Amino acid sequence: MPNIFAPSSNVIGKMAIIGVATSPLVAMITISQFTRSGYVTKVGTAFEQPVPFSHEHHVTELGLDCRYCHTSVEKSAKAGYPATHTCMSCHSQVWSNSPLLEPVRESYEKNIPLKWTTLNKVPEFVYFNHSIHINRGVNCNNCHGPVQAMQMAYKGRPFQMAWCLDCHRHPEKYVGKPGSAFDLYEKIRKTKTGTVLHDEKTGKKEWAGSGLTEEEQTLMLGEQYARKGEELEEGKKLVKEYNIKVEQLSDCAVCHH
Repeated sequence: MPNIFAPSSNVIGKMAIIGVATSPLVAMITISQFTRSGYVTKVGTAFEQPVPFSHEHHVTELGLDCRYCHTSVEKSAKAGYPATHTCMSCHSQVWSNSPLLEPVRESYEKNIPLKWTTLNKVPEFVYFNHSIHINRGVNCNNCHGPVQAMQMAYKGRPFQMAWCLDCHRHPEKYVGKPGSAFDLYEKIRKTKTGTVLHDEKTGKKEWAGSGLTEEEQTLMLGEQYARKGEELEEGKKLVKEYNIKVEQLSDCAVCHH
């Protein structure tokens, strides 16, 4: 009696069984990678704002202090957006007729706040306090990327839970001396450095200028620095000085309450 199925049918059958068996795993991995992609997290995407505000121009080139616009970052959960009168304290005299600043002038004249688009937002069930981190010497670039080099602000980190927990479990890697959270920008203002250069051939990022520590140079690129040796020991001392209870930092109630 002739064979109904060709010999290759055995291979096809085995492959079909393997495919069915592994498809749930493949689907889980695919969905997991998709939800972590820049398309979903919007990391690196500059959103449209009412005014094309450049952090690079104001911070690196002009030397404005972050706290001039983000007035509540040291004392409140939210960093805050600049009020229109803050913008007009300069732009009533500088670029006072620029078409790009028409929304600012209109906001000032009509006494209607500008509606800035929020880039860095955690879910509603997550509580984050800027002041706690700033007052422990955690530099802004750890979470927000190379802000001082952004022409148009974009989201620098996906804010995934595992990433947050790494900091809470090992705060010695990120805390700094009291009042040091803005030292990087202060040095940039004094040395006129801080512009991030991109090598088009290699895709690597480099910093322009000198006078910064290795950690500051890494943070300036928007990357997190891996402390070691004496740096790590200094971080552990600061954890004790701040009376940070590391064993409690990863409790759910710290961020979810």
